[in-house]
Amino acid sequence: MTTQAIALNAAARQRYLLVLLFAGFVLTGVEITLAGPMLPLFIQRWSLTDSQAGIFFTLEFGFSLAGVWISSLITHYFGSRTSLVLGYLLIGFGLAIVNASSMNVALFALGALGFGYGLVVPVTNVTVAEIGGLRSASLVSLVNFAWGVGSFAIPLLVLVALKGAFLTKMLYIFAGFGGLLAFSFLFSHVPEHQEATPRSETSASPKVGMVITATLAALFFLYVATEVSFGSWAAAHVKRLAGNGNSLATLAPMFFYGGLMTGRALAPLILPHVRELRLVWTALSAVVFFGFIFVFAGTQRTAFVSVAATGLGCATVFPIYVAWLSRWYGDQITHVRGVMFSMSSIGSASAPGIVGFVSTHAGGLRAGLFVPLVCALLMIVLLFLVRRQAAA
Repeated sequence: MTTQAIALNAAARQRYLLVLLFAGFVLTGVEITLAGPMLPLFIQRWSLTDSQAGIFFTLEFGFSLAGVWISSLITHYFGSRTSLVLGYLLIGFGLAIVNASSMNVALFALGALGFGYGLVVPVTNVTVAEIGGLRSASLVSLVNFAWGVGSFAIPLLVLVALKGAFLTKMLYIFAGFGGLLAFSFLFSHVPEHQEATPRSETSASPKVGMVITATLAALFFLYVATEVSFGSWAAAHVKRLAGNGNSLATLAPMFFYGGLMTGRALAPLILPHVRELRLVWTALSAVVFFGFIFVFAGTQRTAFVSVAATGLGCATVFPIYVAWLSRWYGDQITHVRGVMFSMSSIGSASAPGIVGFVSTHAGGLRAGLFVPLVCALLMIVLLFLVRRQAAA
């Protein structure tokens, strides 16, 4: 086989892998945000308080943390492909049983969904960043755009499925898609780090110290805490606004993730012309501003517009963090990848539950939603610690 033929074959395999990774992230966007639009249904079905409802998110994202840890071991001993296959099998299984009449079964399903999510997300993000090379932030934004497609669509799909009484059937279809992805990854070539695109450009990067590492870990934690809190509680918050219908409240996460998806679609056009650090600062300022409006919205229209703008502000933050992780650490990424994504899982596991706890004990969900606002403010402050590294 000629050198040209080998190169073409490698490019074809890479395209096939990217198609699978992008398709898989659509499904992860569906499954990890599914509890948000279904939360009003769960609250009504089992007569839950906000504090009790927060357990759903704590359990799901707690298991995603376990998935991240296990993913590091699996990829080390068995390769990234094994982590992807097992992850999508668990996601398919969880989707098949999450709409159970028993709360215990639903909790078990959410645990499976979270664990599967933890197995696939770090591998996907890092693999895409490696393939992207110098354009890693743009490509990671695009794969997270695919995630946004799923998270954007699921509130509307849940609403339509509830009205048509076919929610369980719809979830079976998604479960089958998870199984198909697991089967497809069995026949894909997922490059490990040492096989990835040469990173000679990163070898000249400034040495990363403990302060930078700890700050980046905190940023991973705080960002995901912010995003998951708004996405998880948006439907419940809008439902309680005076004069709102119960069914339309289900669409609130759709507006949040719609803003998120739009921003990530535009990111590859913006990033080449704007400094990443400046963009993150601007984006987080928008999150604080529009998130505050959402918390104190008096009408459904104001809530939908402001939560969409909040999602738009969130759009570029996480992809840039992942790009920094890939760029700053180079060959050392395998030593810190698990830590960073573990911190993001801890943020997603703890923050929604804290929102529910504060809501129950501090007079309402408006008080609880100050938790993600504080997280966004803390990120703005912490970025000063990494500004030199980000500018290098």
